[in-house]
Amino acid sequence: MTPRFPDLVPATLRRTWAAAGHCPDLDLYALFRAQRIAAPHRAAVIDARGELSYAELDRQARCLAAGLAEAGVCPGDVVGVQLANGREAVAADLALAALGAVALPFPVGRGGREARSLLGRSGARAVIAATTHRGIDHAAELAKPADELPSLRVVIAAGPGPVPAGCLSWADLLTTGEDAFTPHRCDPDTAARILVSSGSEAEPKMVAYSHNALAGGRGNFLGSLLAGDTHPRCLFLVPLASAFGSNGTAVTLARHGGTLALLDRFTPEAALDAIEAHRPTHVLGVPTMIRMMLERRPSDGGPAVAPTALILGGSALDAATRQEAERAFGCPVVNLYGSADGVNCHTGYGEEAAPKDGPGVAVGRPDPAVCEITIAPLPGGAPGEAGEILARGPMTPLCYVGAPELNMRYRTADGWVRTGDLGLLDADGTLHVVGRLKDIVIRGGANISPAEVEGELSAHPDIRDVICVGVPDPLMGERLAACVVARAGREISLASLTAHLDACGVERRKHPERLLRLTGDLPLTPAGKPDRAALRARLASAEAVRSAPAERAQAG
Repeated sequence: MTPRFPDLVPATLRRTWAAAGHCPDLDLYALFRAQRIAAPHRAAVIDARGELSYAELDRQARCLAAGLAEAGVCPGDVVGVQLANGREAVAADLALAALGAVALPFPVGRGGREARSLLGRSGARAVIAATTHRGIDHAAELAKPADELPSLRVVIAAGPGPVPAGCLSWADLLTTGEDAFTPHRCDPDTAARILVSSGSEAEPKMVAYSHNALAGGRGNFLGSLLAGDTHPRCLFLVPLASAFGSNGTAVTLARHGGTLALLDRFTPEAALDAIEAHRPTHVLGVPTMIRMMLERRPSDGGPAVAPTALILGGSALDAATRQEAERAFGCPVVNLYGSADGVNCHTGYGEEAAPKDGPGVAVGRPDPAVCEITIAPLPGGAPGEAGEILARGPMTPLCYVGAPELNMRYRTADGWVRTGDLGLLDADGTLHVVGRLKDIVIRGGANISPAEVEGELSAHPDIRDVICVGVPDPLMGERLAACVVARAGREISLASLTAHLDACGVERRKHPERLLRLTGDLPLTPAGKPDRAALRARLASAEAVRSAPAERAQAG
């Protein structure tokens, strides 16, 4: 019988990594339980309601696990989780791990259509959803009868307010009592969590990860940024339900015995306040969030206690943002390159994010305790040129979920993951990320990498934030558009962008030919990344162009 989540990495490799000590070879709940026994009174979670200790969190997780079991959730079942950052989301992670179920977290704010797609394609048997969040009744939406969810049996509503029809109550599940529950002991190489990718497929990709890949491979990434046996205190600006957020419960708590400081919703003001109030050792976010915080931070200096590091991923980190953030927050900035598909590489505390002698963005040397990286040449490519980045190692996921065609497209017979990213390894083994294969804009038959142009425009003195996207064009096929947020009191024009790129030596054919001026901030996806689809829609919308004028350059 074919397993539901087949491991596309050869079993001998998995065992080799475990034998080398790269994986703990224990399930996530067993790892968390060991931390709880060692330090029951240590703060596990800090959220809007205050601190929750390891002992208190464990009690809540065990009660929830007992309630879920009574509701019919069994080992191996997929259970969706759509909750805002907070203690409930963490307790749900641990309860499902203790049950031997497979968690499928996805951020609040995703519409009912996308949520149903994820639940339907994964064959989810249950879902835990917020009763209401920012005006959206998530639980009620998912409880409506739907032909596309034949496997869904249970909808649990979490949070204040009346329980919607067709839902069970989170509060009622907690009354079962922790003494009625015995944890399920899982094979650590079986599925623990499904990460949802915000990539470029028509529907979000779902990627199954084992207990070992999360606590081992991903845990080794965070472990490399810790000093000795210290317990990290991590402020997550990204949703725990995102791929980046998978470094929360499984890594920060279960693997490293740390503390999670959580915001139920990111705003730059709330993030700055949280750094002062909670004094995190590590702040995890995306560069756009940090740029928003830099614009709003007080002018009288950095935080009272500087973090050990800012860890920034999710999109390219430019040198200007890194340098400004290091000055403002008084700590190093770690440039993280990673994805739900199973790739991770990052700079250390003292490394430059973008050395002048290499293309693209330098993201450090691959760590074999996390994943190895190799470069597959492109058709017709010459030795030393950028090729597709392939990754394989202790953090490599099991497989794609509900999409055998993705396994065929992105996985090799010997376990490598095709990332769809362009990059190269230089002479000292440093990985340079050049761009995305799918993001390449083809203008009149010539390829343009938006990431390359974004990297140069990020140093423009009048630009606070920039994203470049391709827009359809009847003559050239596509043209490049720059979507920019200006610094306070500055004006941006296509002519100024062209002059800046000329001074950087960027070929004219790569210059943006459309300009979308944005007021406020870049739009973000529910996972906290720049929303390129929303920007393309605004460029295509005549009304949006009137509200944020679009400017055109003469065709070159």
